[in-house]
Amino acid sequence: MRSHSLVAALSLGSAALALRGQFPVDTADKIDIQPLDIVNLNVPPYSSSTEQWRFEEGPPENATGNLIFDTVHSLLQHWPNTRYRNGHIIVPGMIPTSTLLYHGTDRNTIPSEPDWTATDPEHSIDFARGRDGNDWHLTLAATRPLKVLYFDGSSAAKMSEGTMDTQDIIAWGEVQAERYFDERRRIKDLCRWGKEFGIDGFARMEMDFEVMLCDFTAGVEVVSFLHVRLLPKDENPYLPRLPSPPRLPSPPPSDFDSRIRAFEVMHSGSWHNRYPGDSRIVLDLTGLISLYDIALAPSLVPVRAGLERWDHRVLGISSEDISQVKRKLTEVISRPHPVNSGIDWKTLIHVIVDRYADRLELMEYLLNFTSSESQEVLQRAKLSQTQLRVMVTPYLLDSVVVPSTGASGVDALQWASPIFGLCATTHTSVIVNQIPFMTPSEHLLLKAVEETTREICRVTTKMWAVGVMSGLDALFPIELDGEPDVTQIMNDWKQDIQKLMFWLDWSIWIKCRPGCGPEEMCYLPTWPENFPGLPWDPQNIMDTSEGDYLTEPPSEIEDPLFFFETPTEEWRKPQPKCIRRFSPYGF
Repeated sequence: MRSHSLVAALSLGSAALALRGQFPVDTADKIDIQPLDIVNLNVPPYSSSTEQWRFEEGPPENATGNLIFDTVHSLLQHWPNTRYRNGHIIVPGMIPTSTLLYHGTDRNTIPSEPDWTATDPEHSIDFARGRDGNDWHLTLAATRPLKVLYFDGSSAAKMSEGTMDTQDIIAWGEVQAERYFDERRRIKDLCRWGKEFGIDGFARMEMDFEVMLCDFTAGVEVVSFLHVRLLPKDENPYLPRLPSPPRLPSPPPSDFDSRIRAFEVMHSGSWHNRYPGDSRIVLDLTGLISLYDIALAPSLVPVRAGLERWDHRVLGISSEDISQVKRKLTEVISRPHPVNSGIDWKTLIHVIVDRYADRLELMEYLLNFTSSESQEVLQRAKLSQTQLRVMVTPYLLDSVVVPSTGASGVDALQWASPIFGLCATTHTSVIVNQIPFMTPSEHLLLKAVEETTREICRVTTKMWAVGVMSGLDALFPIELDGEPDVTQIMNDWKQDIQKLMFWLDWSIWIKCRPGCGPEEMCYLPTWPENFPGLPWDPQNIMDTSEGDYLTEPPSEIEDPLFFFETPTEEWRKPQPKCIRRFSPYGF
């Protein structure tokens, strides 16, 4: 027999409610459920007092729980990491045995030093284009689990605006923004650092996901090494390699195929747009390190102050914080046998997003409504109230008593605080029992989940309670002294939902509206295709081995044609658009 006990306590003013319930399971698998009005709210970081469930108390200005929650939910997903390019997370991971990795090159030799591999052949094949038909494509398979570190964001996009920051502090002990193109040295220094800890490679993302593989003879075997044909043999459209291209000849007609391949790289990346992302890289969230962790990197708090999330980056972190980050990372990747709580954090966070994303989006739609007809406004308000009640239905205690309509002010809603508390802790009230077994990373994840669910439940429960007090809820009918100002209620609700969704900032809400047609794909501006002032044709990047063009920053090129421009607002804040899946693509 296995039993679970939930002890509930919540004080309402001078009155105290306490209840104990058990859920014993007998030998016949019959569940005997005792009635419960309230779950245990007396868990960190909250106490049982209703003072902890006051509707007017939103998150602190510098709170980052929402950012940690969203970045963790976005790990290995192409869409959100294209939207917010500057990563803040480093997390250990593993590539399972027999997973395929791909490498394109213009040489018929397997790399003898660290080099790049792709998780999709559409990505690597674009680097197979050599001169005089030297197009080679290598396929590898993992012979054992490969130990990797994953940098989130568009961490393979060669930009000075922050995409490389987290790698810099590991490879070089500081952010060196001017070396954003020094990829050959970056991969060698990362692999040299990681060798002590048995790290096989580093996972990153640009148009698609890639793995910087440290040793092509360790933990992988050759599946095939093919001499492929990408262009007709009698044509040689290749441009001179950087840094000396000042003349750009017009591409021959067959270069049309290169545009197909460029699109297909973006297309293959889009396969991993949403949850679960690229599942061939398995992350260990119990070892996650986030630069949004205020305790780990307090020096970044004033750096971020007043900035939009697009502009958050690691540049400006103190040397003390860098030392602390590297020390914690060393501890994480040195664990011989990781001990953790066993909680599936990835699934838990996804469950919360699943539960609220569509409903909040529907509320935003319902409240985006204007009418001069009072009855139409009233009907829309009642419909909105119904949807709010749907969100809090699992927590609607039969014992809740709605006060008289004479009550006013914020305290008039405190009768709903038990519902707020139940909603906010439903996913964590039992998890807290595992705190003694949690790693420091898990403590951070728990705090992020608690802060996020608390704010969701604070806003939605408050909105619902306002509707009840305004006579809009058929399940909790009350007598009104007069007619409520339904238009004002709708306006207040609209602001509440907009503020909540802005604070959560889930990329699942970023989509093409209207949806794309069957010959189209929803697309976010992606490096290098849309990078402003790119100093060469983006396709020329694909015309040679990655290591060859990733040596010198293009700012060293004298021709002014090849200087980067200041990023445009459209690039800085990427917005979705439909592009064609056939030429002309419309990147």
